[in-house]
Amino acid sequence: MTAAQPSRERSIRRYLEQPRGGPTALRIVLGTQLRKLREANGVSAHAAAEAIRGSHAKISRLELGRVGFKERDVSDLLTLYGVTDAAERADFLALARQATTQGWWHQYSDVLPGWFETHIGLEEAASVIRTYENQFVPGLLQTEEYARAVTKLGHPGSPPKDVERRVSLRLARQQLLSRAEPPRLWAVLDEAALHRPLGGRDVLRAQIERLLELIQFPHVTVQIAPFSLEGVAAAGGPVTILRFLEPDLPDVVYLEQLTSALYLDKQDDVDHYLCVMDRLCAQAETPAATAPFLEKILDELDHRTG
Repeated sequence: MTAAQPSRERSIRRYLEQPRGGPTALRIVLGTQLRKLREANGVSAHAAAEAIRGSHAKISRLELGRVGFKERDVSDLLTLYGVTDAAERADFLALARQATTQGWWHQYSDVLPGWFETHIGLEEAASVIRTYENQFVPGLLQTEEYARAVTKLGHPGSPPKDVERRVSLRLARQQLLSRAEPPRLWAVLDEAALHRPLGGRDVLRAQIERLLELIQFPHVTVQIAPFSLEGVAAAGGPVTILRFLEPDLPDVVYLEQLTSALYLDKQDDVDHYLCVMDRLCAQAETPAATAPFLEKILDELDHRTG
């Protein structure tokens, strides 16, 4: 038994006993552990791929947790990496089985693109979610009517049934904010998002009132980047950074595009976007100024509709 083996066994056992975050997080944990084993044994990705009758790209996807694991592949890789202890192998294989189970969001697979499924899984596992939005109120903070208006805008040709399914999925995601141990949500909104009357002024009013309710929760922080700023640090578009308690889960930057998304977890990329987010938070109005800012917008809505 090597010195690292007891530590590795404790790590795997912890995830088996407390599988926080569902299958997405577990796939990343398992992939990370297998990558560490491969590197510690000096095995190339090419050799690992040959051992499971796959390609270099497959090993990369497995080690990043982007795909599910076949028990046979995990068993062959453990043999290649010299893991012979029966109990440790059993734990790895048990983790592989758990990592292939379906998350609650699978029931929405008819309207859930694969590139967004990963985000929901990471969201479920996150301890801190930092996000900047320049067009809309973030999905985790949207009212049902506002979410419906955003969905119709993004999917103009979708039948009403699909629209309602997407709205239902968004509301289901929000339940993580009311669970026993919710993540810390820290959102920065461009002021433009608070003036865009998606669904009409009544919908916007209800959305702003909802924000006023949510910022009363200790785990929800909202800042506003006002029009008065000459420019914002994240002017390129919306950014979300997810952080996790588990040491085997690296921070992930999520960049959503029209029909796809980028997931960045290389340290240099993450550090860059953390700096961007820190600068943005420093430029925006303070959290204490959020409620008065939102109340002022409500007053303006009353004036325009009165």
